[in-house]
Amino acid sequence: MSQPDLFVVCKNCGSEVSPYVTECPYCGQRVRKRAPKLERSAEDDMPRAKKARRPKLSRLRANEIEGIAPDTRPTATIALIAASLIVSLVFASEELGIEDLGAVAAPIFDQPWRYLTAPFVHGTSLGYAFVALTAVGIFGSLVERRFGALLMLLVFVASGAAGVAAAVALGSVGEPFGYDFVFGANGAALGLLAAWWVDDRRAVRAGDQRDNDLIGVLVFAGVLLLLPLAVLGANAVAGVTGALVGALLGLVLPTLTRR
Repeated sequence: MSQPDLFVVCKNCGSEVSPYVTECPYCGQRVRKRAPKLERSAEDDMPRAKKARRPKLSRLRANEIEGIAPDTRPTATIALIAASLIVSLVFASEELGIEDLGAVAAPIFDQPWRYLTAPFVHGTSLGYAFVALTAVGIFGSLVERRFGALLMLLVFVASGAAGVAAAVALGSVGEPFGYDFVFGANGAALGLLAAWWVDDRRAVRAGDQRDNDLIGVLVFAGVLLLLPLAVLGANAVAGVTGALVGALLGLVLPTLTRR
């Protein structure tokens, strides 16, 4: 098999140039019409293995960072807050009374649906509504984004209804306690807070450091527990019971979802 020359001599300037060029780099004179073909080695004749295709990521959505899942909008939490605000607006119109809107006045043997409606009623107390619904918005969003809308609604409804039911069952509505009615979302808000807190502590024990601000959580819990001192409808038994139910659900939620 013939081998190409190591160099060729330019006939114009006499310089030795590479046999693989067609023009002299020193004077520009054409040395040959085309460069010699390179001989292929035995390795080159072997079929090349196909490169494994790298998995492709789907197109990024708006405001999405590659490798980080985007936050979903907590639509169920927003709906709960909107429903409570609508009830407050209806009450402010003075067309319906607080009992007409779903507040609980013991006994309610023939109206058990009030256990579900009472957490949406906040009466004339704007401070009660602000604190309770702010807590629902914060901790409801956290629970919803972690466990989904249905489980967040489960915690809200179960904590709120259980709190109202406990207040009625333990006789903390009416004389001598001074609670003519029990209403508002303090029990539901404390349930959401407790569910989130229990799951957060479980994650920390498992080695997942989330670096959450627990001081703010304790402040919210303290304000919600002390609300009955300022608002008669914010029943203390309902708040404590809602927190206990939420804490129990916080232990169960991770087993109901793969998030």
